[in-house]
Amino acid sequence: MTKRAPKPHDNRNSQDNERSLLLINDSVNSFDHVIKSLVEVCGHDEIQAEQCAVLTHIKGGCIVKIGDVLTLENMSIRLRERSLDTVVI
Repeated sequence: MTKRAPKPHDNRNSQDNERSLLLINDSVNSFDHVIKSLVEVCGHDEIQAEQCAVLTHIKGGCIVKIGDVLTLENMSIRLRERSLDTVVI
C-alpha cells in the first residue's frame, strides 16, 4: 500500500476575500489626530501609526490595514467618523 502525501491547504479563498484599507491624505487633520485614530481604530502601535501618517502625507495615501472586507469596512466607517478619508480596495 502506497502512502499519499497530504494535499496542500488551498489558501485562495481566504486571499480572495482579503482587501486593503487605504488612508488618503488631507490638509485638515493633524498628525496627532491621525496617529491616535489609527491606534484606537486599527490597533496600531504608536510607531506603526506614525509611519502610516508620514507615508500618507508624503505619498498621498497609505494602506493601513489588510483583512477581510467586513472588518475593513467597519474600520473605514469609524475612521471617516473621525474625519479621515479612507477607502477599502
